Amino acid sequence: MNFSEELTKRTGEVQEIIYRYLPEEKGYQKTLLSAMNYSMTAGGKRLRPLLMQETYRLFGGAGKTVEPFMAAIEMIHTHSLIHDDLPAMDNDEYRRGKKTTHVVYGEAMAILAGDGLLNFAYETACRAFLTEPGNPDVGRAMAVLAEKTGVGGMIGGQSVDVESVGQPLSPDKLDFIYRLKTSALIEASMMIGAVLAGAGEEKVKLMERVAQDVGLAFQIQDDILDVTGSCETLGKPGGSDERNHKTTYVTVKGLEKAQEEVKDISNRALETLGSLNEKNIFLEELIRALTTRES
Repeated sequence: MNFSEELTKRTGEVQEIIYRYLPEEKGYQKTLLSAMNYSMTAGGKRLRPLLMQETYRLFGGAGKTVEPFMAAIEMIHTHSLIHDDLPAMDNDEYRRGKKTTHVVYGEAMAILAGDGLLNFAYETACRAFLTEPGNPDVGRAMAVLAEKTGVGGMIGGQSVDVESVGQPLSPDKLDFIYRLKTSALIEASMMIGAVLAGAGEEKVKLMERVAQDVGLAFQIQDDILDVTGSCETLGKPGGSDERNHKTTYVTVKGLEKAQEEVKDISNRALETLGSLNEKNIFLEELIRALTTRES
């Protein structure tokens, strides 16, 4: 089985895990739950839970404690996409080839669906306490999840991004936004995988460095694809950054330099990962694939 086939297989397995944790659509709040599930089942790479699972396997993890965290990280990621697409933010009508949540359910319900997924993510992650009662690593993983997704992580990065629309940005500030807005969730994914597998603090910190580079390379590639990609390949219209007057790596450094940066940063991530005695060939190939993706 080649990498592409293996990726499809493992992504499908991850998706099955996520779907098991989705809320049942019932009660007076059924519309809210429907909007949450609409967004969660709209497709996507499932990259963050996949990275979490593969890091868990890298350090010898073999149980099911990681599974509620896999679902939780995808819920938090989807929450961020719902809010990013809102008229007050990027005002996008398509995501993953489907109408965005606010277009289908209205702006107010989309806001609530994003809020609902963020809260339900922590409720879901807490189920890991029942899987392995007394395991202190579950508490450590919860702390990572909360830190990396909050004001010092993803949401903090989004706030600086929103404030910076239409303004010139220094490379340092752009890096700051990308490290928090994009890298923080990937850091959470890989750190939680390591923590739950029982990796020591030094190795967890190493995975944080790997993930920061993976996230930065991933976001720069997003910038490139926004310029070079089509609606058919991206699942949404290209040129969104230009329409919204957003500063990106492409606008700051140019397309060619941005492409070089993706390769250099990805190689640095792989070198750091390669310094470990533990090996996961699929994880290495997955990181390489991020530099050449077209969607």
